[in-house]
Amino acid sequence: MPRLLAAALCLAASFCAAQSPVPPASLAAQIDQILSAPEVARAHWGISVTTLDGTPLYGLNEAQLFQPASNAKLFTTSAALALLGPDFTRTTRLIGRLDPATHSIEGDLTLVGAGDANLDSEDLPYIPPAARPKPDPKHPMVHQPNPMRDIRDLAAQLAAKGVRQIHGDIIGDDTLFPWEPYPQDWTIDDAVWGYGAPVSALSIADNQLRLQIAPATASGLPANITLEQPVPYYSIQNETRTVAARSEATGVQVERPIGSRVLRIYGTIALKDEADVEHVAIEDPAEFAAMVLRQALVEQGITVTGTARVRHRVVSDATGFLTASRRIQGQDETVLSGAPEAGSCLSPAPDSGVTVLAFHQSLPLPADLLLTNKVSQNLHAELLLRSLGVRVSCTRNPAAEGARAVRAFLVHAGIDPGDFVFFDGSGLSGHDLVTPRATARLLAYAVTQPWFATWRSSLPIAGEDGSLTSRFSHPPLKDHVFAKTGTLSEVRALSGYIDAASGRTLIFSILVGNHLPGGPADRDAMDRIVAAIQATQ
Repeated sequence: MPRLLAAALCLAASFCAAQSPVPPASLAAQIDQILSAPEVARAHWGISVTTLDGTPLYGLNEAQLFQPASNAKLFTTSAALALLGPDFTRTTRLIGRLDPATHSIEGDLTLVGAGDANLDSEDLPYIPPAARPKPDPKHPMVHQPNPMRDIRDLAAQLAAKGVRQIHGDIIGDDTLFPWEPYPQDWTIDDAVWGYGAPVSALSIADNQLRLQIAPATASGLPANITLEQPVPYYSIQNETRTVAARSEATGVQVERPIGSRVLRIYGTIALKDEADVEHVAIEDPAEFAAMVLRQALVEQGITVTGTARVRHRVVSDATGFLTASRRIQGQDETVLSGAPEAGSCLSPAPDSGVTVLAFHQSLPLPADLLLTNKVSQNLHAELLLRSLGVRVSCTRNPAAEGARAVRAFLVHAGIDPGDFVFFDGSGLSGHDLVTPRATARLLAYAVTQPWFATWRSSLPIAGEDGSLTSRFSHPPLKDHVFAKTGTLSEVRALSGYIDAASGRTLIFSILVGNHLPGGPADRDAMDRIVAAIQATQ
């Protein structure tokens, strides 16, 4: 066994041996009181509180497994930063056979995805709420549809080369990853929404479209529905109705079966209700990107004889995800160092006669991590996991190989390999499991790493930004809690760092499962626990 791996396992074992510390009586008493309330006592709670060096201060079920929800992003993003490095970027390429004599592309023009989450994302770079422009109450800002600047820039690069005709189709190629749009155990009813958007190596605009549903000008009329799509993609089946009184309104719902291009929108909205803004997932992002590119080329005055279509890579590895993610036991150091050929996978050489005619390079990795953790962006986390997988192996399943890379990284960090299992990178999978002590151990390990400042800056700040904008908005917690949230069905999580009253910075991980749905009781209890930890002397 490699010495580095052996040391990691010993670290994990020593940490496990101290799983039941004697807590300060005051903190234990406060937490006991909080969790004894009838509205939260039936739930399953797990808590770990440690010093920055990992010394345990308090534990409750810290060795038991919980669903992490979006706390899984802590593991994905730290592994990505450690293994891919802060300078990591991804390059989307436009390739084809250019005939300089006729200024034409002979054959198909292909848009090749590299797993870039940045392509035409309106949210990158992330801007904290305090730095965003404030609307004038007399002249509120009107939302502007996504201009698709990156795709239009690719078309402009091609036009600048003098291209005037394309004698072929426009292909959206996402074959870097097999076409497995939904990780295992993602809930089927999430697939209609932007947060459950399909994963593709050629992603665009976060693989989602903005949908606005507003009341009509008179009761009895259908609601006004606006879907911002730069090319005709979805059709709307409007079965809504505007009602006079809010007491009559049932709300509106959006339905789209997998594979369908029809959004069925139904329900009632009150005459004086504000518009309901949602984001719906794009069914096939690579195909959609090809359609947008084709239109952008035409707008540049380039004639395109063919249509927009997609090129997927079918799944060929029948190995189960868990087996694949744990293959080659005992060779974790190989995973951490990367496979020799991995660098060429993200930008393979084109076929003979085919050249790169235009390209778009993503922002460096820290900008992506900032958005991923601040707003809990699921698609970006999934693309990071697969980028890790491609780094490990060019030929196998990138999602499973990415999970294997995360696993090797965590074992190296001293975390017991029995303390976690991940089936995706975002935490949407109901199969994901982790212990509070594993999360606390990761947070302690990160403090010792050269990438810590970059990673810590990606965590939401209490009362300021991201998913903590409206939580802990008053002293002494405001600006002194730096933590990742997580919410999934009857699961909630919060883990990170806190500046305590003693002047020390502490680590905490709070996970709760099987809480009663439909109310904020578990979140309120969680916030009171955080306040009790902050008051620790």
